[in-house]
Amino acid sequence: MGFIILFVLGLCVRQFLSRSNPAGLAAISTTLFGLMYVPWLLNFIQKINFFPGVDGKFYVLYFILVTKFSDTGAYVVGSLIGRHKLVPRISPGKTWEGFAGALLLSTAASIVFVYFLGDHMAGMNRLHAVVLGLLLGLTAVIGDLIESLFKREAGVKDSGRLFPGIGGILDLLDSLLFNAPIMYLYLRHILTHP
Repeated sequence: MGFIILFVLGLCVRQFLSRSNPAGLAAISTTLFGLMYVPWLLNFIQKINFFPGVDGKFYVLYFILVTKFSDTGAYVVGSLIGRHKLVPRISPGKTWEGFAGALLLSTAASIVFVYFLGDHMAGMNRLHAVVLGLLLGLTAVIGDLIESLFKREAGVKDSGRLFPGIGGILDLLDSLLFNAPIMYLYLRHILTHP
């Protein structure tokens, strides 16, 4: 908490003393959003892993696999048969066919995972597997679109050059960032709710 307080106050003082940045509020807001966006959302992975009364590592593995199968389904189906643009103003490459592929593959991965490892996951059954497969598939696509919106706003094609062809570390994390809090809330309020 002390670090965050000093960081926020330091940011404000820096903008106050700066003569070259007339858009101080925008700079402060962007920096604070960047500080919150990745670390705060990724922190939900720890909350899932150490959730009381359950073996959290299975839920972490589950949500990561379902999310990445959603990404894979969107990419493969969209690349092979995608014709109808989903949201061309944000991401011209995303298609409705890819969206359907994301939902289909995430739901299939969820059902298969729960079939083999569901006994390690408190409260999990086939109905929850279908609901979570669809929900995590949907929010993975939304997370990907939101990150595309950020890149468009920033005027960049990729969020990094570390992984050629993938687009950067944020491109790998975008769907996980959205799905970690969704998985945590579902675990807390539905799967383990008395």
